[in-house]
Amino acid sequence: MEKNNSNKTGDPTLFTRENKTAVQNLEVIEVLAGNNGKQKFLNLVEFKLSMKITVSAIKADIGGIGGHTRPSDRLVQTVKDFVIKNGKGILIDSYIGYTGDDIHIVMTHTLGTDNKEIHKLAWEAFTEGTKIAKEQGLYGAGQDLLKDSFSGNVKGMGPGVAEIEMEERPSEVFCVFAADKTEPGAYNFPFWRMFVDARSNTGLIINEELAEGVIFRIMDVMSGKIADLKLWNDKPELEAALMYPGRFVVHSVLTHQREQIVSCSTDRLHNIAGTYVGKDDPIAIVRTQKNFPATEEAGSAFNDPHIVAGNTRGSHHMPFMPVALNSAASLNYSIPIVSCLLFSMHNGKLTGPHDGFGTADWEYQRRLASERATVLRVQGFVHPATLVPDELEYNKGYEARMAKLNEKFK
Repeated sequence: MEKNNSNKTGDPTLFTRENKTAVQNLEVIEVLAGNNGKQKFLNLVEFKLSMKITVSAIKADIGGIGGHTRPSDRLVQTVKDFVIKNGKGILIDSYIGYTGDDIHIVMTHTLGTDNKEIHKLAWEAFTEGTKIAKEQGLYGAGQDLLKDSFSGNVKGMGPGVAEIEMEERPSEVFCVFAADKTEPGAYNFPFWRMFVDARSNTGLIINEELAEGVIFRIMDVMSGKIADLKLWNDKPELEAALMYPGRFVVHSVLTHQREQIVSCSTDRLHNIAGTYVGKDDPIAIVRTQKNFPATEEAGSAFNDPHIVAGNTRGSHHMPFMPVALNSAASLNYSIPIVSCLLFSMHNGKLTGPHDGFGTADWEYQRRLASERATVLRVQGFVHPATLVPDELEYNKGYEARMAKLNEKFK
């Protein structure tokens, strides 16, 4: 039997499409309330039917046991308890978990994207968790909270954010991909496979909506500018951007009719803090089924693990390993990892998550990633095992070495 492991934070009454049957039987309403009451009821139904649901996924690294491994159970519970207590009247539902040392808060509500109340709730939950992390002496306590106080939106303050406001389908399903020890560009190649590469996704041929082509919104993380690239006309320009994941990243993906399918966090902590404070550890939401990629088409875009930037000190190239839910980061040079949370949703209520990368066949993918990681680490400090100097997260240390070296050149 399917379990609902979500953390209940509120229970507002929402009308659904099924309630249209109530509108068709107005005689009872007329008897009870007259024509005036009937009209008020119709207005209320119309308003509720047009209500959109927002899914917000916000994550942060606020402390790990013994290093950049995983948050303590008490830390995770503190964040959960805070969200449950303070989300009443704001949230419909929520789920809290972790990937590596990053805690993610998945929330559903009707307040839209970039909402101050929602972002403040997440910020204060992470702040409350940071107190526990400091009390326990966890490493990197509050690491991703780069500002002293909340200013209305957590974007640009350290935590990663992915959000989609949607008209909920009768069977609304979506994935949350939560990563650790890597950067937002790590999603470039899987999303290319998902929406561009028919060899990876046959749905691009047999699904008429996907065959029409999607719109990629690509962000230049150095300038903050966004370009809308429409398939299939802009395919060469899209691929020119995706080939440089350190600068150009997927911000979102829309259907050709501009319905949102994907939202990704795009902040780079280095750009916010001005120095290395940890890898960006992106999070993404992907809606699936019907006119969107099938759930298995979305998930399988992460098989045959590709090489991404990140790893220990954020300064290496390593494969992107799919892992089970609530997995710790590895001590094997902190191989970059990604988990897949699968949810069903109705009226904003969550069922799940199901562990998308938890079945037996994904063990083979983890073995592939481990083997590729070993090959790269044999290369030691020599590029391409390490990032180019401009991308090294501990660039100050490298610059100090180079300054001494340059003194010796005559």
